[in-house]
Amino acid sequence: MVAAGGVRLRLLLGITVTVAVLGRVVFRVIGGVATPGWPAIVLVVAMAIGVFIAGLPVRRLRDHRPGRPVSALYAARALVLAQAAALTGAGLLGWYAAQALQLVPDLDIDSQRARLWLVGGHAIAAVLLVVSGMRTQANCRINPEDRIQPRDSMDAPDAPDAPDATGSGD
Repeated sequence: MVAAGGVRLRLLLGITVTVAVLGRVVFRVIGGVATPGWPAIVLVVAMAIGVFIAGLPVRRLRDHRPGRPVSALYAARALVLAQAAALTGAGLLGWYAAQALQLVPDLDIDSQRARLWLVGGHAIAAVLLVVSGMRTQANCRINPEDRIQPRDSMDAPDAPDAPDATGSGD
């Protein structure tokens, strides 16, 4: 699902719009919006902070700064966590956008206006999750000058002779 270059903003925008459209259809069919709670905002913001913190050791390693050694497996897990966070944040943003669109026609009612503020808080937390995931993904990217170039076995003076293409070994 994720390209070799990582999660792109175009993909995140597509997920957000798709979830928003589908959510809007669902809310029109059921005729209402479930009220999200404040604790969920705190949870999503805590997830965004956690994703960012998980990527910091990889960033220190990439920037050649001293610190605790980081294994390749940890770096890969931090990258996957960052990508999952960005994708999840995009889906949440679409979901809360659909809820906001459902509430807009009734903004003259105080309770609906209060619900819209709550949904807006959730949308901001979702954006933080996307930004944290994308930033951490960027922190896990290897600098081009640090990439190890594979040696061509034919150019190496001490490389053993390669078998010929015919498979005869002569």
